[in-house]
Amino acid sequence: MAGLARAFSFLTVLPVPRPEHRADTGAAWFPLVGAAVGAAAGGLLLLAEPLFGATVAAVLGVGALVVLTGGLHQDGLADCADGLGVRGDRARRLEVMRDPSTGAFGALALIGWALLLVTALGSLEREEAFGALVAAGALGRWSCLLHGIATPSARRDGLGAAFLPTPWALAVATVLAAAVLAIVGIAEGVAAAAAAAAVAGVTSVWARRTLGGRTGDTIGATVALAEVAIVLTLLAFGGSG
Repeated sequence: MAGLARAFSFLTVLPVPRPEHRADTGAAWFPLVGAAVGAAAGGLLLLAEPLFGATVAAVLGVGALVVLTGGLHQDGLADCADGLGVRGDRARRLEVMRDPSTGAFGALALIGWALLLVTALGSLEREEAFGALVAAGALGRWSCLLHGIATPSARRDGLGAAFLPTPWALAVATVLAAAVLAIVGIAEGVAAAAAAAAVAGVTSVWARRTLGGRTGDTIGATVALAEVAIVLTLLAFGGSG
């Protein structure tokens, strides 16, 4: 269970001790941790919807996602957007992505992410929105393992270099993600998984060609973009069950 504790410590703000500092040690458990985060956010949405309506409930649910993860993935998305928008070579892009300040492209990316997620969740029924958040949490974290395996590290140090998911970890994570979808009762699980895999494929190609490989920011951006793609896919297929 040490791997599960490390995964919770890395992916959430929960005060769970992590005896090792390597980010990949709990990678196999990422979908389970993501599902727990999605369930917590979805639970808040379920409680808020009868009181405030679907839109406000969706905003609270998305806010819970950000708070529970400490904005980990949103920070990566913003940094990648800033790196994508800057003019210059690979070194210049990596330099901009390491800058702690958020530029115009990063801010626009975060606004777009939040608007898409809130609008999609608000268009689903309460139970469907809950299932979509759980699926997005599980498959979003699963997608970052695909990204990690498909790309080399762009730097010799940093999170991108430390994140080394193995094929075995990916296999376990795949089983866990499938089990989560089955438990929640999401009939469109294959479509949602395909959307997550497609996002991982796009971010991996971009990271390779533009940066030379993955960084902590590309890992986070993969999760954030996959979350949106999964919820939109479930919305397009008429809900999660």
